[in-house]
Amino acid sequence: MASNYELKEAPPSQEKPASITGVETTDIAAASFEDSAVKLFLETHQYTAEELAAEASAVRRIVDRRIVPIICITYMIQFLDKLSLNYASAYSLIDDLGLGGHRYAWTAAVFNFGLLFWSIPTTLLLQRFPLAKFTGTMILGWSIVLICHVAARNYAGILVLRFVLGMFEASVVPAVMNLVSMWYTRSEQPIRLYTFHAFNGMATMLGALLAYGLGHSHSSHLKSWKLIFLTIGLLNFVWAWVFLWLMPDSPMSAKFLTHRQQVVAVKRVSENMIGVKNKKFKPRQALEAITDLRVLGYATIGLAGGTINGGVSNFATALIKGYGYSGIQATLLQLPVGGFEFVLIPICGLIATRFTNARCLVLAGVCLIPFGGLLGIRFTSLDHKWTLVGCTWLQYMVGGPVIISCNLLASNVAGHTKRSISNGIYFVFYAAGNIAGANIFFAREKPRYFSAISGLLICYAGIIVVGLGLRLYMQWENKRRDRITVVDGIAPGGIDDAGALGGFNDETDKENLHFRYAL
Repeated sequence: MASNYELKEAPPSQEKPASITGVETTDIAAASFEDSAVKLFLETHQYTAEELAAEASAVRRIVDRRIVPIICITYMIQFLDKLSLNYASAYSLIDDLGLGGHRYAWTAAVFNFGLLFWSIPTTLLLQRFPLAKFTGTMILGWSIVLICHVAARNYAGILVLRFVLGMFEASVVPAVMNLVSMWYTRSEQPIRLYTFHAFNGMATMLGALLAYGLGHSHSSHLKSWKLIFLTIGLLNFVWAWVFLWLMPDSPMSAKFLTHRQQVVAVKRVSENMIGVKNKKFKPRQALEAITDLRVLGYATIGLAGGTINGGVSNFATALIKGYGYSGIQATLLQLPVGGFEFVLIPICGLIATRFTNARCLVLAGVCLIPFGGLLGIRFTSLDHKWTLVGCTWLQYMVGGPVIISCNLLASNVAGHTKRSISNGIYFVFYAAGNIAGANIFFAREKPRYFSAISGLLICYAGIIVVGLGLRLYMQWENKRRDRITVVDGIAPGGIDDAGALGGFNDETDKENLHFRYAL
């Protein structure tokens, strides 16, 4: 879409500024910038601040129309993959493949072993290779693996397939976090990340309808559970090619933007102070990542969130069946969950966007909702079936804490290698949590699973405590930096070109004293 306001090239006779805010041009010339976007950023000084501001809103709207729908659909179909096992278990999958007893729990958990195994390698590959092309290839890979589930004949076969599926899907959330960081400012990220995650709710609704409809199939060749895997796999296969066709690797390669709009897009995200793309691996940044207490805090939240997710996503059907419903009824009763998640998750994003320094507080508040639901499941008798179902629906709010912790990680870690390692650590912990969550639902405790419910309550309490602790720690660090930068003659917390160029020069959040942590 053409902008209503066109940026004009600086006339040849116009003198270039002798310095850029907070940075001497001689310093810029001497610096060795490795970020591929730095040239576009330096071009912004050909224009006035008013011209850049006038174009910025138009560029953001163009990016929203082109990037947001692609990521929303990617989130939706990828979550359908994860739910496919849960839906298939409502039919004859368990009996046909011999998954009785604790075998089903391990079938659910082994996906996360693949995720855990490949989390750090995939984040490093995302740093090294073109982002969109690598992600699209992974979508294509996991679609083929999901289709191959139809050929599973026994316990060993389904274990191998779920492990490989986890490896392929390890890339999707880190890729989305990188995409959001390179297209949106920190203040714009929460609502968009929550919108993307809300499409998990859409996936729940679509998956429940698909599973319910396919459950009425009476084919002697393809049983209902096989049709579920086949249908969702084919949806992913088609989408992989669409993704590869439409998604650009970065603002610099976005064909839907003019050159001037690419300059503005880079200028917009320069305030994040994390740059756009740097392929070089730096061991010192890797060391900083594994010794940073903030990264450990985010990973701990990921561990707790993964434990909750691993339990809920794989055992929601078992819980609802335990209240006295049939398998096909349990599948249909998960349909409202999607609408519930689709509406409430973006509301959390709006709150986090409106109150930019209240993300940790929103994290704690969101946890209280499913925490109350777990208490309801624990202490409500089986005579109140609808109350138990409603409390189970509340557990799908786990997406709220998970996406807030992802946003905190994406906003508060600078340095491309440090970001890659930090993302990898987070998802290793998240995968480990999913493994634990799928294995605390003991078959001997059917239908109430009291040990699992107690474990999930502890996880939510842990998220609240760690989230509030992180807020206090980052608040203290921001105030400390304000004192230091005032002494050095730097505007406290100011977003100037010196801070932005620190990001383009691949400085970490600890090295760049202009960097301030989002609370």
